[in-house]
Amino acid sequence: MRMIMLAAAGAAFILAGPVNAQAPSQAPSTERAPPAAAPQAPASTPAIKTVSVVALDELPEETKSQVNKLAASRSADQLERLRQAIEGVPAAKSALEGKGFSSRDVVIAQIDEAGELTIVAKKAG
Repeated sequence: MRMIMLAAAGAAFILAGPVNAQAPSQAPSTERAPPAAAPQAPASTPAIKTVSVVALDELPEETKSQVNKLAASRSADQLERLRQAIEGVPAAKSALEGKGFSSRDVVIAQIDEAGELTIVAKKAG
């Protein structure tokens, strides 16, 4: 249940993308690593190790209310980007399909430091 609460609270951070991936302010260093040759994911985004899909209707009322509030604060563009990102992750897409959902049913998603991706979905319609 704690994971669901974290998912609800952290969904806004996932949707904000690289804006939240900035490193904390530190004193400038005289030694800088050369830029990477290929683009990399932000350092704060862990690799997905497991995927959990939870139906919005199965959440406790308080958690459901928090999730709905977070979902209402997003733009349609942010939601579409989230859904496209999930489509691009075979494990996430497969987990959704295994629970009878598709990417268009996704309400929020959040990944924790351990690489656990939690997706909250509600049947579209």
